[in-house]
Amino acid sequence: MNGMNRSSKKSAYSRRDFLVRSAKAGAAITAAGLLSYWLYEDTPPAAFPKKDRLVTLPDFSIAPAGPNMAIVTGRNRLKNLRQALKILGGIETFIRPGDKVLLKVNAAFATPPALSATTHPELVRELAGLCFKAGASSVVVTDNPINDPVSCFALTGIADAARAAGATLALPRQNAFQPTTLQGGSLIKDWPLLFGPFDGVNKLIGVAPVKDHHRSGASMSMKNWYGLLGGRRNLFHQDIHNTIKELAMLVSPTLVVLDGTFAMISNGPTGGSFEDLKQTDTMIVSTDQVAADAFGASLLNRTLSDLPFIGKAEAAGLGTADYAGLNPRRDHVD
Repeated sequence: MNGMNRSSKKSAYSRRDFLVRSAKAGAAITAAGLLSYWLYEDTPPAAFPKKDRLVTLPDFSIAPAGPNMAIVTGRNRLKNLRQALKILGGIETFIRPGDKVLLKVNAAFATPPALSATTHPELVRELAGLCFKAGASSVVVTDNPINDPVSCFALTGIADAARAAGATLALPRQNAFQPTTLQGGSLIKDWPLLFGPFDGVNKLIGVAPVKDHHRSGASMSMKNWYGLLGGRRNLFHQDIHNTIKELAMLVSPTLVVLDGTFAMISNGPTGGSFEDLKQTDTMIVSTDQVAADAFGASLLNRTLSDLPFIGKAEAAGLGTADYAGLNPRRDHVD
């Protein structure tokens, strides 16, 4: 019996190591062929246009007639998503004929989807397809990854998923950024914003995994907007909880999809080991990004005091940390 356990454990480690090595090798190969790919990361904020050219994001939120939060459990990620949307009235409640939709994913790292450090490509393909079925005229998928963007979108499977659904993948090229200053904020000032992909967009859906984060305690719906920042954004780590609050002030989504099928409970946000994951079989879909994160915290066994950005966002009037007070509709899908 012990021999069988050792063999099984060795097999699991081998599979994990293979995935990690494959991701690293793929990233290196892709990066080697993309030496001319110029990123905005190295451009200091002082180099951006003057204040009269500052941009702001519109309010993409809508007030649904029915419930505004659904929590669905089950082993199948896509079944959970479909049921959660059905509970909220269907995708048609949020996406209307002619809408131009942006899916803001988390594609930060060049890792395979099995490691749950990024948005799962199945969700990208399904959501884009549902938006088109509801009559959307276009769907754009974007993020500003930490690693090389082409490698990240390729190795996470997001690029292929977007193409398969007929969506457009918007890379964070130089001309896609414009400076923004958050009204009422103290941190986001004259800072490069990934604004190009928002051109003509009137609906915004955030799609993020539930995971641990070594600085903020967790990375979920609100932290996902961090990928809209350019420049040397690591400077914001010095005040990460207020930064996440300001990101939630900056971005008012139509809907957030928080994927807790597997939660990265340790070594986030990159992970790299299956031992960092816990199968929590949960999908959260909500119009309230604060409430979504408050519930997501429970999947990580974190309290609100562990994640100050949630309380700060609630205090700023951006949503409620008392997700139970929203009377979220719950269901289970076999």
